[in-house]
Amino acid sequence: MALLEVKNLQAYFFTLKGTVKAVDGVSFAVEKGQAFGLAGESGCGKTTAALSVLRLLPPPGRLVGGNIVFDGRDLTEISDDEMRNYRCKRMSIIFQGAMNALNPVIKTGQQVSEPILLHEGASESEARERAEGLLELVGVDGSRYDSYPHELSGGMRQRSMIAMALACNPDLVIADEPATALDVIVQAQVLKLIKDLQERLKLSMILITHDLSIIAETCDQIAIMYAGKIAEYCDAVSLFRNPLHPYTRLLLAAFPSVRLHSARLSSIPGDPPSLIHPPSGCRFHPRCPHVKYAACSTEEPRLHEVATAHYAACHFAGEI
Repeated sequence: MALLEVKNLQAYFFTLKGTVKAVDGVSFAVEKGQAFGLAGESGCGKTTAALSVLRLLPPPGRLVGGNIVFDGRDLTEISDDEMRNYRCKRMSIIFQGAMNALNPVIKTGQQVSEPILLHEGASESEARERAEGLLELVGVDGSRYDSYPHELSGGMRQRSMIAMALACNPDLVIADEPATALDVIVQAQVLKLIKDLQERLKLSMILITHDLSIIAETCDQIAIMYAGKIAEYCDAVSLFRNPLHPYTRLLLAAFPSVRLHSARLSSIPGDPPSLIHPPSGCRFHPRCPHVKYAACSTEEPRLHEVATAHYAACHFAGEI
């Protein structure tokens, strides 16, 4: 049985302009010890899906349907108090943008030790000792326990966020764009650290990103999201070797190649649709270069198995 099973998840934001269907019928599974990637353009529902798993959707967001089964327990059916016991202790998150996620007026080490004090019942001295050990584990000198976030570099702040996520030895860690706003060298170091920790500690991980190169380096399974739905779902090797959905193909084509210096970088025309009034049929059809069938604009494609364990939500994925 998978550690996490998300089934037909629906998470909507109820605004004055209308209902934003940010996540609209998403299903995926994360096995124990597996690194799972959620990729796609900004605004396609990746972070909303992750926050829904932790039941941390900010208002006016609300879960309106589906199931989130974690280690055999449906998290949509438990109370808020019970859910608080799952956060940090069983599942945690590395938020996007460490400078904004860390409290600027509390020492970094105290923020790492806080979940240990809250969930583990440790004394302050024990929590400090463990927090210093966690900082060392992620490559930050334990003596920086008493440093404020503004006294640390961007990479050190991000590593401190990782230490905080690992504080209570969770089974599942969600990393939301963990390398955003970092320079290329630090970004590579942070991603390598996350991958090494995931393998060494046998963690299950959900990595959210728009950068497919990050997915290629770190993930076993991948789901490509577009306009609140999953467009393609398979293992990492199959996705890069034989992408089946037109959206995935265009995402890969838009990634620069270090080998073809003179190649023109392609882009996907247009923008993701409004999720208040999404297009009928396939949500990608207004931007799809292969749209030439009436079904594309009138019938919503279901996510179906096109090749062995390789799923795509396209009427004609096997023909493209």
